[in-house]
Amino acid sequence: MTYTSTYQSPLGGILLAADEIGLTGLWFEGQKYFANTLPKERISEETQVLAEAKKWLDLYFSGEKPDFTPPLHPAGSPFRQAVWKILLEIPYGQTTTYGEIAKQLAAMQNTSSMSAQAVGGAVGHNEVSIIIPCHRVVGTNGSLTGYAGGMDKKIALLELEHTNKKGFFVPKKGTAL
Repeated sequence: MTYTSTYQSPLGGILLAADEIGLTGLWFEGQKYFANTLPKERISEETQVLAEAKKWLDLYFSGEKPDFTPPLHPAGSPFRQAVWKILLEIPYGQTTTYGEIAKQLAAMQNTSSMSAQAVGGAVGHNEVSIIIPCHRVVGTNGSLTGYAGGMDKKIALLELEHTNKKGFFVPKKGTAL
């Protein structure tokens, strides 16, 4: 069963979804792909997973780096899951590029290259935004590129983390997925 709850953030309303295993969705109201994986059958009810996600969001939006990750259970292809796992490794306050993620995936799969555009597609379809920090991925030259929640929200999230002061993250080669 899928359970939903809402959260009022400083950047607007957020819809949270979870199953018995973990958080399956976190969307800003009105964002691109809003709740597109949410089943029609769901119950609006607070669960332990949703409460933990809200606690994480409270810490995050108060300017603190949360010291835990709520249970996660996003649905996606093995490729998307691999990209999202790498996103979870990007430290608070740092950014990386689609190209760096593509290089890491290529090294892990023992191939000569991986499409940064394919990585971009997986990043863009991240169903658990903020907690799986897709907002920390930027263009090759450090430019801010698309964000399903909107560029204004991406900028606000990066500013909240004081990203400009903390630098750029290069994923470790060969990190196990």
